[in-house]
Amino acid sequence: MSAKRKEQRRPDWLKVRLSTGGEYREMKQLLGDHALNTVCQEANCPNLHECWNAGTATFLILGDICTRNCGFCGITKGRPGAADEAEPLRVAKAVRALKCRHAVLTSVTRDDLPDLGSGIWAETIREIRRLNPQTTCEALIPDLLGEHAALIRVLEARPAVLAHNVETVPELYDRARRDSDFQRSLAVLRHAADHRNKYGIRVKSGMMLGLGETREQLLAVMERLLEHGCEILTLGQYLPPGKGHMPVERYVTPEEFDELKAIGEEMGFRHVEAGPFVRSSYRAADHLDV
Repeated sequence: MSAKRKEQRRPDWLKVRLSTGGEYREMKQLLGDHALNTVCQEANCPNLHECWNAGTATFLILGDICTRNCGFCGITKGRPGAADEAEPLRVAKAVRALKCRHAVLTSVTRDDLPDLGSGIWAETIREIRRLNPQTTCEALIPDLLGEHAALIRVLEARPAVLAHNVETVPELYDRARRDSDFQRSLAVLRHAADHRNKYGIRVKSGMMLGLGETREQLLAVMERLLEHGCEILTLGQYLPPGKGHMPVERYVTPEEFDELKAIGEEMGFRHVEAGPFVRSSYRAADHLDV
């Protein structure tokens, strides 16, 4: 066991010092004033300051308790409370207070709600657009159980980007995403892509590497994503949020991430953002310009 621990010791390229200076404290205070959470803070993201300085923040809506039990995720699983109808306006006001030029929304999965949370999703996007007409919005949605009506409800609010992460290869879904379905996730992306021109959206997905996938499996998923209309792909290193989560099987080198970026763009992706610290919202605003 000790030998394995030594093998999996975090390499130097994954060591980063988080700054908590005045700007960080100011942002944290503003979010607290609006009773909101960001994934940036919840995940202790190493890119937090870079993204906030660029005018991008990722807001977690629909509470902080998830109805699913993914092996890689640190969000609490359980029975969520009722949806907060006042949340969309609070998020929009926070976007204005933070002077965001690009707001990324994500949420816990709410399989318990009749509309799967799509109503709050749509209203939050509309409120952001109403109060912040110069701000673009990205919707990083759960799979909404593959319900077409729920997806259309979100698309009709007209986010600039519709994102849904497949997260990993299908061979690992039984451990990493045991309550989800790879084919259903692909179908979400396909349905979004089918409405791309009507709603003026970009379609995006993301994956974590180092969970035990093979290179062949990864490249096969990249091909499937392209076939299902995905234009933008993010690839980052998986890092477990705690001891009770899936372990890291491998640390992917920065050079390999660079290679995968080149391969993906040669395949036909409009843009691939790849690197050890890349997360779904990393440099998200820049993806609109590619």
